[in-house]
Amino acid sequence: MAIAEPSVEASVFGKPVAKFPDAVPEADRKRLHDAIIAAVDGKVRPAYAKLADFVAKDYAPKGRTEPGLWALPNGDALYKFDVEQQTTTNKTPAQIHELGLAEVKRIEGEQAKVAVKLGYKDLADMRAKLDKDPKTHATSRQEIVDLYKKYIAQMQPKLPELFGLLPKSNVEVLPVEEFREKEASGAQYNQGTPDGKRPGRVYVNTYDFANRTTTNIETTAYHEGVPGHHMQIAIAQTLPGLPPFRQQAGYTAYIEGWALYSERLGEEVGFYQDPLSYYGHLSDELLRADRLVLDTGVHYKHWNRQQMVDFFHAHSSQDEPSIQSETDRYIAYPGQALAYKLGQLKILELRAQAKQELGDKFSIRDFHDEILNGGALPLDVLEKRVTAWIGEQKAKKVAAK
Repeated sequence: MAIAEPSVEASVFGKPVAKFPDAVPEADRKRLHDAIIAAVDGKVRPAYAKLADFVAKDYAPKGRTEPGLWALPNGDALYKFDVEQQTTTNKTPAQIHELGLAEVKRIEGEQAKVAVKLGYKDLADMRAKLDKDPKTHATSRQEIVDLYKKYIAQMQPKLPELFGLLPKSNVEVLPVEEFREKEASGAQYNQGTPDGKRPGRVYVNTYDFANRTTTNIETTAYHEGVPGHHMQIAIAQTLPGLPPFRQQAGYTAYIEGWALYSERLGEEVGFYQDPLSYYGHLSDELLRADRLVLDTGVHYKHWNRQQMVDFFHAHSSQDEPSIQSETDRYIAYPGQALAYKLGQLKILELRAQAKQELGDKFSIRDFHDEILNGGALPLDVLEKRVTAWIGEQKAKKVAAK
């Protein structure tokens, strides 16, 4: 509804008329200004207000009372289908739930080591005190933008150590537009054009900066920028021999799995030097593990919303607005949140397999290029592709003897 509230030039739809391009003749500007504002205030904004009123009064009250998909007719089968579609695996909700619990335990164990190292009594003590610690919060909007730029810039010269394939287009960091910053996520990637004329863009949310923590900015920069979303998507867009629909393929488990895997590469090349930044890295990985538990919890194990929130409070460092919005996300979009961790774990599994079978012939650059040079793929197809590649490399090794 917020998008419908501002009127005239304050509206996101009306802002373009506040400053016309030089190419628009002066004689035409008033006529265009008045016509655009009349359309925005007379048609566009009322249409959004009407939609919001319909959702609030007619649609939402008729929704199901239980948050889980299981409450719908054939709900268990629907959820199983969603899981298969979103994760491109054959894992069952029960298997995913148990995997999530194991990952939460493992990651919290690593966080506890950081807490002790920094002098806190335990992990719970660290979480409580960091939430109120001014040094973990931004001091300005610009500081958030500058930190993202800093971390992406420091990763750029490290890329040739890890990849043969490199993106041809640039990436830039911009603040989220004011009209959507209150509802937007902390950061997101918008892909550029294949010809590089429009660069990839990492939009970062600077709203309410004093209540935004900075501990996870480094890991998010690698996730959204390089070697994460920008690198993978920019490379896919220009892969020769792939038809356009494959260059633009959007398999969530692969795309988000790669971005989450990329966060760990920062650790491997010597970053996360600040223990708090490393803690933020672990906190973001923990969030993705929490999702395995919470998504299956509500849609498979019949958890209610309060059970989800309680688990979040016990097993995350997320602030309260994030906990509430994340919880609603899993309820509204069954299975999608499972893709991140399952994709990351599959890539790590394939890397371990390649390293074990190839021994001293294993090359991290070649492995990464093999993951990226086919574009986004279902995880089962990716596994077959990498397994075939391992076989080819082994054959070359034998032939060379």
